[in-house]
Amino acid sequence: MSLSYTYPGLVVLDLATNFAGPYAAMILGDMGADVIKVERAPKGDDTRGLPPFVDDQATVFLAVNRNKRSIMLDYKNEEDRATLRQLVESADVVIESFPPGVAEKLELTWSDLSAINPRLLLGSVSAFGDGDIGNKMSGYDALVQAVSGMMSFTGNEGEPTVRLAPSVLDLTTGIWTAMGLMAALARRSAAGGTGEHVKLALIDTAFNMMNHQLMAYLAIGQEPRKLGGGAPSAAPYGVYRAEDGELLIATASEEQFPRLCVALGFPEVKDDPRFKTMIDRIAHRREIDELIKAAVRGRTISDLLETLANARISAGRVNSLAEACALPVTQERQLFEPADGPLPPQLRLPLDDEPNSGLRPPPKLDEHRSEILAELAKR
Repeated sequence: MSLSYTYPGLVVLDLATNFAGPYAAMILGDMGADVIKVERAPKGDDTRGLPPFVDDQATVFLAVNRNKRSIMLDYKNEEDRATLRQLVESADVVIESFPPGVAEKLELTWSDLSAINPRLLLGSVSAFGDGDIGNKMSGYDALVQAVSGMMSFTGNEGEPTVRLAPSVLDLTTGIWTAMGLMAALARRSAAGGTGEHVKLALIDTAFNMMNHQLMAYLAIGQEPRKLGGGAPSAAPYGVYRAEDGELLIATASEEQFPRLCVALGFPEVKDDPRFKTMIDRIAHRREIDELIKAAVRGRTISDLLETLANARISAGRVNSLAEACALPVTQERQLFEPADGPLPPQLRLPLDDEPNSGLRPPPKLDEHRSEILAELAKR
């Protein structure tokens, strides 16, 4: 299956910066859309200046901007504003992530854009929405992790609060934005050309990502707590240190616990009334963890993984990113598409089930100005 044939001919203007909006635009670009990245003069997308760099390009920018063409415009220059209006007239989709109040100042609100192109679909990404309260609040992924409560139960008990290292809210909001625009495209097709404003907020994404913790809170008032590598609804479940590294052991059913006890050398524990059911084991999570810590101490991970596999227990080494990239299963999945020159490989979308040789590298700033302006002149 090749995604590049999904939206051929679709024109998308990417006016967004940072992660969420550009990632949504990149998804549509991977699906065959012609994505024009409109970057504000003089520096372009904010992520172009974030280290580290390869071939004078920011790897952060490279991660979410392939399959796009770049033109830099000065929104205060009337000639460039006229060019932007022309681009809006010919676009199917616009994606933006302006901070609160900026779209109004630039006259790039939904009412402004839809007046130029009534068929336009606009995807707007914000941190806290466009309500009377949210539109006064700006923020980034980490800030929304903090405000939403997500960070309150991330990390180890008794230790300082930490954020989830990947930009999970930005990237997931980008996915929701792409999905929302795909649904809007289907509705527009069915309705014969009606425009629509699709609005996404990182705070909404945060609560959706905490859905089972949130359900426990809403149902019985149970707030989640820091469990490190553990799971709130299962025990034993966590990260344990062996002689040559760490491994995660996960049990999520009643049948697995007795097998784990036998495999790790404490068979008498499986009949201990303190650990009879999952609810009991969660209540006595620390006692079980101490038993497992003692059992794995001094043993190699390869030995433990073989033992646990024979007992049909889910377990795996805690790998570094370098180790994970080198795994045979990673190679089997063919996740990386080689790039030309010094640029790093591109990571295919999970929707693709085969390498996409049509992936184009992220653009240099203003790289396609002449090409885009020539196309506009022909219209």
